[in-house]
Amino acid sequence: MTAPLSHLPLTGLRVVEFTHMVMGPTCGMVLADMGAEVIKVEPIEGDRTRHLLGAGSGFFPMFNRNKKSIAIDLHQPEGAALARRLAASADVVAENFRPGIMKKYGLDYASLSATNERLIYVSLKGFLPGPYEHRTALDEVVQMMGGLAYMTGRPGDPLRAGTSVNDIMGGMFGAIGALGALIQRGITGRGQEVQSALFENNVFLVGQHMMQYAITGKPAAPLPARDNPWAVYDVFTVRDGEQIFLAAVSDPQWDTFCDALGYADLKADASLRTNNDRVRVRPALLATLRERLAHRSAAELSALFERVGLPFAPIRKPEELYEDEHLNATGGLADITLTDGARAGETARTTLFPFTLDGQRLGVRLQPPRCGQHSSELAAALGYSADEIRALQSSAALG
Repeated sequence: MTAPLSHLPLTGLRVVEFTHMVMGPTCGMVLADMGAEVIKVEPIEGDRTRHLLGAGSGFFPMFNRNKKSIAIDLHQPEGAALARRLAASADVVAENFRPGIMKKYGLDYASLSATNERLIYVSLKGFLPGPYEHRTALDEVVQMMGGLAYMTGRPGDPLRAGTSVNDIMGGMFGAIGALGALIQRGITGRGQEVQSALFENNVFLVGQHMMQYAITGKPAAPLPARDNPWAVYDVFTVRDGEQIFLAAVSDPQWDTFCDALGYADLKADASLRTNNDRVRVRPALLATLRERLAHRSAAELSALFERVGLPFAPIRKPEELYEDEHLNATGGLADITLTDGARAGETARTTLFPFTLDGQRLGVRLQPPRCGQHSSELAAALGYSADEIRALQSSAALG
């Protein structure tokens, strides 16, 4: 369900984003979903993610809802001047280009804040200022150098996480910083620069493993090889080759587990009485459980574990989530209209933010925009005449 506009906390806030790919657009989407007017500045040919194939084909429609689009050629003086006028109208400017790019066009924080002390400027980068800041970063790059790929893969086989975790979370942290800066501006009347970075986000994600080493002196092992603190906490292959995650993480849960599955012998076994006892014999115990569970179906085990209140999870593929009863019952998915490619004009369902405000999910108010869809109206609102707009479009400074 879409929250009424009057209920959205950022209504009346203007955000201008000079962003591309995932990290920057995520930041803008957070603010847009909460009611801000977010204006996406694109090159004349459009954001590159409009035309990506394969794993990138979902980037633009996923991260650019609830935004307006203006297409500007920053390389032309007239285009850069228009962009500066647009940025001057903003409460928040967000960008995720290489260091130095925005300064070249007079769109950096120092230039813009000189005439607008209330401006909040969000820079989304690969690295915070320091020895690495001029390196080119990707989600894979920071996962590899930041310990996450090591923790995800098997020993000797580092593996990136299966989604753009640093891009998405880095954008979210940028938005969190912007929200904090907005509150501070309400107190002092002054804006500030907010910086968020992929590498530092990744280090935050593995901070618990760093802290484990600091406290115990023992390096954290990759997840597939770690010393598990619970005996029953694993994926089991069951009937017809289906897989399901099952867990019993306390002694009462172990008793429930045994009662529900009819394993009275295991419950009575003194060598399995406590969780630590079971952890000490975990390989043998898991082998026994795998043999006993092999003939049961995932659906049967799901129903049983749900009935008795034990943790469980069928192993799902992303596309299967479209049919998830909970997501569909709670309004976790919303229709959007695709803008580019062979399916332009068709609808698809996208995921919404995982929280509610006043009991309502934050929905889709504006469809992902066509490139330059709002160029003329935004330029007119900035004071450009119809003749000036036509001249900008004729010179391809405005799309």
